Amino acid sequence: MKIVQNDLYDYNMKIWQIEEGFKFSLDSLLLAEFVKAKNEDQIIIDFCTGNASVPLVLSSKYQNKIYGVEIQEEIYNLAINSIKDNKKEEQIKIINDNVLNILSYFKEESIDIVTCNPPYFKYQKDSIINEIKIKAIARHEIEINLEEIIKMASTILKNKGSFYLIHRSERLEEISNMLNKYNLHLKKLVPIYTTNNKNSQMILIQAVKNGKLGLKILPAIYTDKLKTFKNLF
Repeated sequence: MKIVQNDLYDYNMKIWQIEEGFKFSLDSLLLAEFVKAKNEDQIIIDFCTGNASVPLVLSSKYQNKIYGVEIQEEIYNLAINSIKDNKKEEQIKIINDNVLNILSYFKEESIDIVTCNPPYFKYQKDSIINEIKIKAIARHEIEINLEEIIKMASTILKNKGSFYLIHRSERLEEISNMLNKYNLHLKKLVPIYTTNNKNSQMILIQAVKNGKLGLKILPAIYTDKLKTFKNLF
């Protein structure tokens, strides 16, 4: 596989990627911009971090300590190289492991913010998946599923800590049920559209651990009209 270095959109950073298709997406940029850190003492962890696009964008906004967790060694190595090239080694640390093992690195209820741009599609034995293993794991729930991600986020989040997620709109009911199951309550939701004449395909979600009831549905985002991601929220 050919490795290339590209611009990280308009964030004045570089990112290493696999040319054949494992690249950062608009989803990751939207997720990173959606996150709000209250102060520099808050610790942020990005689950399923891939080549660290979310931590890198977050580091352009905040001085907080940021961790990423990525199971695939090839992608983890890309993340490490990108962090070094952007001189972010002191701020961003990447862990090469499955999110299911997060308690090997952090204590329960010790984290302020968890973010995740996860595999979107369920996986069964008869699922049609990409022949390239790296892509298949990134897109399908092969190594971890939605409930496991939400459970792990709830486990390490402090009381009133925030979980930020981007996912497929069609799975919103399932996401809501899982969040409630693990004491994460929806606080903000942003529908995302490619154009104004198509159904929403993606959603941004903020949930708060043991948060009060009350959901804000923010104005929709139309990606075909975006000129920049900076200060979008």
